Amino acid sequence: MPSDILGTNMIVEEEGKRRFEFQKGPIFTQICLADEINRATPKTQSAMLETMQEGTVTVAGTRYELKKPFFVLATQNPIEQEGTYPLPEAQLDRFLFKLVVGYSNRDELNTIIDRTTRSVNVRPEKVMDGQEIVQWQGLVRQVVLAKHVQDYVARLILATHPGGTLAPDITNQYIRWGASPRGAQTIALASKVRALLDGRYNVSFEDVRRVYLPALRHRVLLNFEAQAEGIEVDRVLLDILEKVNEKADDV
Repeated sequence: MPSDILGTNMIVEEEGKRRFEFQKGPIFTQICLADEINRATPKTQSAMLETMQEGTVTVAGTRYELKKPFFVLATQNPIEQEGTYPLPEAQLDRFLFKLVVGYSNRDELNTIIDRTTRSVNVRPEKVMDGQEIVQWQGLVRQVVLAKHVQDYVARLILATHPGGTLAPDITNQYIRWGASPRGAQTIALASKVRALLDGRYNVSFEDVRRVYLPALRHRVLLNFEAQAEGIEVDRVLLDILEKVNEKADDV
């Protein structure tokens, strides 16, 4: 239930008097991992929308602020679909990236075995605190995104809109709903992060291309024709990426 995630008002008795006291749920944290989130009911999923967008929780008319920074990480089981509830588009759009985790390779399997089957107690070391993360988040927004690169991001988003003036043939054929403005915001911010990690203070076209897939694969909905033909969203997006030129045609 939503109250299992957000919390609920409980009756507390003290000195013969009863009063309501809000008991915070597990969402009151800074890093929230929702394992197999598609097993949560639609009510519970929708209850997380406010926390992911506003960083707040509203219960019984009272609004509670979540401590910053606040992150939600979620997993979905792609195999077992019985008893699951697909996430609504409004909630999917609030996730920054969608990463597809495939089979582990040889080296990864050996690492997993080493870490989980030996009597070794691995203790994580603190790298930075929440306040420093917030400071880095502010620095990311100061990275330069040149107008011609920004326009490239905008044209990539518009190319996912079926029926639009910039839509290639594959968009009109296979896409039912294109990416939202949040997709453009995500590509811009993620490209800035990648530029910083590479020691640069300006975004390149390569930065945009590298964050394009994880930023949009959960924001583009394919139509029935694509599903019937077994067309994957990554294939459609890569085709769009190939067809959109870095330099605008009207420049």
